[in-house]
Amino acid sequence: MKTHVPVSCRDLKYVAQVQDEEGWDLNDLEKAVKATAVSAANKIGRGEDYYTIVGCIAGGEAGVDVADAFSEHLGVLSNGAKGDFANRRDKKVQQELVRSAGLRAVRQACGEKFEDVEEFLKSESYPVVLKPTDSAGSDGVKLCHTYEEAKAHFAYLLTVEAVNGGFNTQVLCQEFLRGNEYVIDHVSRNGVHKTMMVWVYDKRPRNGSQFVYFGMIPIDPMSEEAKVLIPYTRGVLDALGMVHGPSHGEVIFTEDGPCLVEMNCRAHGGDGNWAPLARALCGGKYCQVEATADAYLDEDEFNKLPDTPPSPLQAHGLEVNLVSYSKGKVKSMPGFDVIKKLPSFVWLSPAASIGSEVNFTVDLISSPGCCVLMNSDKAVLQKDLDFIRYLEEINGLFVYETKGASLARPTAATFGLGTLPEGKKLHRRAMTIDRPGMLRIMSSDRPELRGGLMKRFTTIDASKEVAVVVDPYSTGCLIAKEIQNRGYKVIALWTKGFSDEMKLHVPLSCGKITYHAEVTEGDDLGETTRALYTAAGQLRIVCCIAGGEAGVDAADLLSERLQVRTNGAQGVFANRRDKKVQQELIAQAGIRSVRQAAGKKFEDVREFLLKEEYPVVLKPTDSAGTDGVKLCHDFDEAREHFENLFEVEAVNGGYNTEVLCQEFLRGKEVRFVCQSVRYCPSLCLITRCLFSSCLVRR
Repeated sequence: MKTHVPVSCRDLKYVAQVQDEEGWDLNDLEKAVKATAVSAANKIGRGEDYYTIVGCIAGGEAGVDVADAFSEHLGVLSNGAKGDFANRRDKKVQQELVRSAGLRAVRQACGEKFEDVEEFLKSESYPVVLKPTDSAGSDGVKLCHTYEEAKAHFAYLLTVEAVNGGFNTQVLCQEFLRGNEYVIDHVSRNGVHKTMMVWVYDKRPRNGSQFVYFGMIPIDPMSEEAKVLIPYTRGVLDALGMVHGPSHGEVIFTEDGPCLVEMNCRAHGGDGNWAPLARALCGGKYCQVEATADAYLDEDEFNKLPDTPPSPLQAHGLEVNLVSYSKGKVKSMPGFDVIKKLPSFVWLSPAASIGSEVNFTVDLISSPGCCVLMNSDKAVLQKDLDFIRYLEEINGLFVYETKGASLARPTAATFGLGTLPEGKKLHRRAMTIDRPGMLRIMSSDRPELRGGLMKRFTTIDASKEVAVVVDPYSTGCLIAKEIQNRGYKVIALWTKGFSDEMKLHVPLSCGKITYHAEVTEGDDLGETTRALYTAAGQLRIVCCIAGGEAGVDAADLLSERLQVRTNGAQGVFANRRDKKVQQELIAQAGIRSVRQAAGKKFEDVREFLLKEEYPVVLKPTDSAGTDGVKLCHDFDEAREHFENLFEVEAVNGGYNTEVLCQEFLRGKEVRFVCQSVRYCPSLCLITRCLFSSCLVRR
């Protein structure tokens, strides 16, 4: 955080820097500061009294408490740190002081342990807001919709490091205030509060978070809402004993009037990117930055400042917080170059750079940057803003470094399958009755069940044969282990894009599992087949089985090529793993299937999402488990999740290539585990159905 210096201040240099040490009291800190000042003076050939301490100001949220206490200790302008105001930065204390002053305050409970807030969370209507008592920005703030969600987030906040450093010690639970959220910036001296600007936040739910900042829009100080907000905020400042310096109040205008969210007892944050716009709105003369310096250093200049900004405001503009709908390591930033060419462009402050990691924007901290737009023509301003939002939606801000190959469903063309030689027939079984007629018990780990169990043909010596398991993980490892227990060798075939961490996903019940060989999928089916034969050596390949969701398509293709028992990968069944294709085949068979639409771009599913009753389910067509599955409650949420699915890596590795949108089925979900024998392969199917008799997944 010490290196977090805005672009506009990159040439900032201090006379000296002092590090407050653990265990120091205010006297120790005073000695260190004064000694440092003397040393700095000596370096430029000045005497010991050259520097005089004339002010002590908080430079950020983490410095508020020390600045209040140290300024009071030094005898310079100070808000003080004693009595009722000792913990004014504490969000809980703020609300209690405001309520004591007769102003609207939020219902709340706070505690170091969950028992302190349990009664409140059981009695308060949901949703509720949870946040650390000394948070900055939207750090740690979450809108919780259930008691269980609130309990989980409470525990989480006490384990994570705060954005300003250190760990949270208390969690605040508050009623959810409905209404627009406003920012009222002031600078004060001797209890005289001067309004610097009134803004309204543009906050929207995105990327799974309820509080994503999209920007900040200035409000005319003579507007009806500002006429109520300004006196309320000044009353809050008085209640908190804020008599000197900058403040940044956040207030929600509820049905019963304004209510404090929190008062930040320091200057407006956001790297000061709003400052050029604020100056322009005030006729180019001042903003909170200059007024803060006046309040501490030049009383006459402070007194000359107007009580509120001019009305009407002297420009059209806003601050835009950029929102990322994707993540990755930045290779280039073409979108930022485009933004700089917009007619309304004034200032751009990127929070990312080439080589840095960008993630989905879920709060102010994870925003990839912000910009200031201003134009004398309001229509041009709106057009430029709309373009930036479009740029975000198409993920045009960044180009990311590429990752491994996608796990898109392979086809015959993908692997160069071609056709079998004329007259050659596919073998649908690994073993035929003309082979040696020895019998093997179904399972070697249940000797007490021997007797009337179904038995099957096998070979004379299983130790001379090998089974191929494609992407063995999770239960696939158990199958591989069972095959080994029956005396066969096992080759693990890893498909392209299958993540290294998934290769280590071995159930505890398997213990240590060692394969005869491990092979990585080649560029085409022929290359992969040759690699398997090489790995098998003198051993005979007798089957090729999918060891997990990611291996299904390759197992079907390879088993067909190896001429062992197979489901095949031709005709209408070429894409049977595709959730969309499954439903279509079920519908063709006259069985109840789900209403759906699928596509590689949003236009493919737009019509379905506009007419289908909500909620709807969105998921990748080749997902595994609940990976990527989300219940979306409106069109905007569905569109957002559709786009997100193309940017996130699937749990099995690789990236999604198509998204499926389906009706939401209401009812109980039941699983049926079947084993197909006869002439079709020995394949375990999991069919998840609802009592409405509709297939969910197969």
